[in-house]
Amino acid sequence: MKVGEIVDEKNFSLRLAQLREKKGVSARDMSLSIGQNPGYINNIESGKSMPSLAGVFYICDYLGITPGDFFDTELQNPTKLHALIHDLKRLNDRQLDAVSAIVKEILT
Repeated sequence: MKVGEIVDEKNFSLRLAQLREKKGVSARDMSLSIGQNPGYINNIESGKSMPSLAGVFYICDYLGITPGDFFDTELQNPTKLHALIHDLKRLNDRQLDAVSAIVKEILT
């Protein structure tokens, strides 16, 4: 799937479950943490309900990602990517060149 391919409830539910599991939190704990009833996330993941637009923003905020990250299914772990980008911003040009070379080596 690519950006924008989450157009139905099933794909939305699957993406939510994937990101929640990567965070290592239960559906119940996530529901309570965003101020909802204990079954809120489970109901979304099972396809029984869908969040409001505000609910999507609360979910993304809880997961530490943007709505764009949520819908970009090429990002397997957007939270880790954001943390890496945060660290990369602190590097100088020489250090960035070294990291770039390592990444290119890993990808080949």
